[in-house]
Amino acid sequence: MVAGMWIRSTMTYRASFLITLFTNFCVTFFDFVAILLMFGQVKGLGGFAFAEVALLYGTAGTAFGIADLTMGSLQRMGARVRDGSLDTFLLRPAPLLAQIAGDKFALKRFGRVAQGLVVLIWSLCLLDVAWTPLKVLLLPVAVVSGAVIFGAVMVVGASALFWIQDAAEVTNSFTYGGNTLLQYPPTIFAQDLVRGVVYVVPLAFVNWLPALYVLDRPAPAGVPEWAAFASPLVAAVLCGVAGLAWRAGVRAYRSTGS
Repeated sequence: MVAGMWIRSTMTYRASFLITLFTNFCVTFFDFVAILLMFGQVKGLGGFAFAEVALLYGTAGTAFGIADLTMGSLQRMGARVRDGSLDTFLLRPAPLLAQIAGDKFALKRFGRVAQGLVVLIWSLCLLDVAWTPLKVLLLPVAVVSGAVIFGAVMVVGASALFWIQDAAEVTNSFTYGGNTLLQYPPTIFAQDLVRGVVYVVPLAFVNWLPALYVLDRPAPAGVPEWAAFASPLVAAVLCGVAGLAWRAGVRAYRSTGS
């Protein structure tokens, strides 16, 4: 309901919306331009060809774009807790998380989703993959699960802001920073970092592990092959963790005292 109100408000000025949507698309595309320029100088990156890196970029970008579109407003939680404006939402007879996520809903963020999809489709046209029904099914499931994983991490980060209101940039390092990390092959990173995004903050299930299976490449050392299909399970577990963290944060909230 709240998101719908902001969408209607945005569409009142359609020309302005289209301009901002296109601008958002172009700004996020500059990330991919850096990869294009890189491959203008090298033939491979960590043993991955351009089309393979484009697949990683497209899957991560699409999944993160969906999460950012639906949950991006949560990054303002710290300011709401600090100035007490969160109280307004608590008075309304609607789920708090849905209200915060829908408040000031920025439809222009769909530009990031569109940009990721364009790169993803382009990479699929370039790749020479031995497609099987399982691989065809795995890719969209991984993108949807990846969006849920990113969204859950955003909720956990927003929950932490109930206690540390000025730590928005720290929580963004796991979301925006995680998106940037997943755009590149895991082979260029230290093994400790790869293990961290598999077993600690399981962002590798967004695209690394499913994409490696699609590309017929081995999983990182110590990671079983079946992990490529675990993205939905990881997303479900993270949603449970995010729900518990959010409830704990709401219960700890004491307003500003004014």
